[in-house]
Amino acid sequence: MNLPNALTLFRVVLVPVFILFFYPLVVDDHTYWAAGWTFTIAAITDFFDGYIARRYGMVTRLGKLLDPIADKVLITAALVMLVEIERAPAWIVIVILGREFAVTGLRSLAASEGVVLSAESLGKWKIGAQITAILMLLAHRIWFLPFIPFREMGTFFLWLSMVLAVVSGLQYGLNYWRGGEGSNTGTA
Repeated sequence: MNLPNALTLFRVVLVPVFILFFYPLVVDDHTYWAAGWTFTIAAITDFFDGYIARRYGMVTRLGKLLDPIADKVLITAALVMLVEIERAPAWIVIVILGREFAVTGLRSLAASEGVVLSAESLGKWKIGAQITAILMLLAHRIWFLPFIPFREMGTFFLWLSMVLAVVSGLQYGLNYWRGGEGSNTGTA
């Protein structure tokens, strides 16, 4: 166990805390603020666990396994909760989550054939757009400021993340078909 892996596990632990604060039957302004900050802290750990692991040579097999799982669990929880309160269209969330299942399945299939599908840099942009969308859609509820269109900005980034999800998913498929080349820039 090293610091990057501990940060990743901390992100996983924050998911049920986020859900508890966010859950619509419990939500009020205070719990919504707490949900927003919990998601923000979890998103920050996503940056630092990878940065520290690569920068200080602390990349482990456990980290390579846990980091994408932690990302997917956090993003899935947030997107599903946003659908619950009608801040995110369900069909967009289904496309995004469908891509995650498809890429995970494709990577498993490739691994069973001895082929490594490295993560694509486009996947990092996808995660960044997803985190930005979620933060903006949360901010719409937390900070209702008429001069800052949080909901519109969040919706824009949600659409962008869906497009990036589809394109990066197709990129994985193409790399599988070519035999497993990839840019090896991280996990996404």
